Amino acid sequence: MKIIFDDSAVKDSLWPLTATRNAAGIRIGILTIREKWERLFDFPESHQKAAALPNDAVIKINAAIIPSVQTVVSINESGYVAIENAGETCRRLQHTWNIFQLNDWALRKDFELLTRNRISQALSPSNTIIAPENIFVEEGASVECSVINASAGPVYIAKNATVMEGCMIRGPFALCEGATLKMGAKIYGATTIGPYCIAAGEIKNSILSGYSNKAHDGYLGDSVIGEWCNFGAGTTNSNIKNTAGELTMWNNATKQFQPVGTKGGLIMGDYSRAAINTSFNTGTVVGVSCNVFGNGFPPKFINSFTWGEERYHFEKAIRDIDNWKKLKGKTITGNEEIILKNLYNQNV
Repeated sequence: MKIIFDDSAVKDSLWPLTATRNAAGIRIGILTIREKWERLFDFPESHQKAAALPNDAVIKINAAIIPSVQTVVSINESGYVAIENAGETCRRLQHTWNIFQLNDWALRKDFELLTRNRISQALSPSNTIIAPENIFVEEGASVECSVINASAGPVYIAKNATVMEGCMIRGPFALCEGATLKMGAKIYGATTIGPYCIAAGEIKNSILSGYSNKAHDGYLGDSVIGEWCNFGAGTTNSNIKNTAGELTMWNNATKQFQPVGTKGGLIMGDYSRAAINTSFNTGTVVGVSCNVFGNGFPPKFINSFTWGEERYHFEKAIRDIDNWKKLKGKTITGNEEIILKNLYNQNV
């Protein structure tokens, strides 16, 4: 069975996260939207007709829909997925800020999906644990000398993830495969640290998508960070105005700032970086492959391929991305270069 994800209705409104991926590749909760759907079809009670489809069947799904373990679907003759009681069992992304707004719900649903009928690995007695029934630790994870309070929401520690000494964690929280939480980190729910990320300092209600580093002190709140991003030491964002009034964030679909409520931090596209002690203002949106540095607050909207106040030379951008990927044993792929080149040419 092959799944095709249609993100045409939200491609622009979920920018910059969709500049380099289909919307189904967005991580919210523990899994990406694509991974949620793939796992959902492993549960026979979740669907009515998919089990009877031939192996070469193609089904079509709206990539903006976030399913849960309670989602029940049927598939019509044209291969489109129909969802029963969608308002109760699913959520829908319309804007980038919906990702941090819905992360609490998504974390709880993914925890249920991933841990059902499974037994957690034991935690070391060096830790202080509250509500251990809401904590799940995968094989190969290391958690030592930390405080984990899962009374307000579940805590999921994935395969080969590491929680160093002195961390304080309040759920809901997910530390994904191979990720590291450095010593003394303070984590408030609902927070997701994606695969092979490094996280430290104070983080609240935020998502690091994968392979990104917030490896030093500083605050990150109500934010969504793409893949292969890096924050210099002391980098901090504001997530509420000093007036406590309504804030705005850039909507790429309308090419203007849009009211989003009273809480909103930083949205950052893939491969972007911030220099030491960068202070992001409330509701800042940073595009793909930016190097953010300079005096004072950066602008609230930074377009892709920005180097300080200048345009990033494409060859240098690719070289710098490859350097960062090599730090984690990876190299930039030909497909990534094609995607970035197309994006660079669009952003003239």
